[in-house]
Amino acid sequence: MPLIMMACNGEKSVTENNHKISDKFTDAVKTINPQIKIIEKEIVLNGKVVSDPDKTINYSSLLDGVIIKSNFKFGQYVKKGEPMLEIRSSELSRLQSELIVAKRNLESSETKFKNQMISEPEYISVKAEMERIKDELELYGESKGNGIFEIKSPSSGFVVYKFGHTGTPFTAGENLFTVADINTVRVEANIYAGNLQFIEEGQSAELTSIAYPDHIFKGKINYVSQIFDPEDRTLKAHINIENKDLKLKPEMSMMIKIVAPEKISMTSVPKESLIFDNNSYYVVVKNNEYEIRSVDIYQNNNSVSYISSGIKEKDNVVISNQLLIYNELKGK
Repeated sequence: MPLIMMACNGEKSVTENNHKISDKFTDAVKTINPQIKIIEKEIVLNGKVVSDPDKTINYSSLLDGVIIKSNFKFGQYVKKGEPMLEIRSSELSRLQSELIVAKRNLESSETKFKNQMISEPEYISVKAEMERIKDELELYGESKGNGIFEIKSPSSGFVVYKFGHTGTPFTAGENLFTVADINTVRVEANIYAGNLQFIEEGQSAELTSIAYPDHIFKGKINYVSQIFDPEDRTLKAHINIENKDLKLKPEMSMMIKIVAPEKISMTSVPKESLIFDNNSYYVVVKNNEYEIRSVDIYQNNNSVSYISSGIKEKDNVVISNQLLIYNELKGK
């Protein structure tokens, strides 16, 4: 019949009367001494991948118009200077007409200036007006005539946003497409108020995704916002990650694990040394004899358990065959 005894140091032990442990369980027994460690709190945040704003370019229209032709698809890789859209705008048609008139006026002014029929300032003024209209038109792309302009990609990268399709009207200021270089991406992690005290810039982070459950992406917190997002009531932490193999895609959901030290120390043992039985945790200790100790768990991390009571630094905690020894001591 097992006995629960209280040692002089207040530790609870469970022993068996006259129960000999089989040599086959004890020949290869390994033990460790518990260590006093600063408690590391594991915090898991959720977040998503976004393109690096410093490597992302939005093309916004400066005027109203309509899409005549689209040469790209969402998610497609495009090169700088590659044709993206053909658009038509009444404003562009007006400017094209003005440019034709301005060119004719310039030709006429050149002749008059050569024949000394107008002054040099008058000639320069006509030329400047023609250049102004030409420069304004070039802001919108390459003219294809009849009020149609071709828009080219301002940079190389992947199309991460596309507005509309052939025949879709747009207004001035409308973002027509976005091109991003995703060789480096940003993960935006959501920090709720309860975890705010444990998160700071410079901390290491391990990130995982459902798409690659066995792969751990590593990075560091580069920035922590000081203002709560009004929609989800979280602060945003930014983690930049190299993405040369393009595994991480914008809008992909991510889980972010941060290990943050707390300001207290506690006895710790390897997590695998614990035995869970009858809704309680135990360890097997080998000092003079084998004995079972009931322990109180303060916190479990991936590989370490922090013990608030039940063992001391001097104890030899069994970390191999402990379950077999436990069952022998319990008479199971």
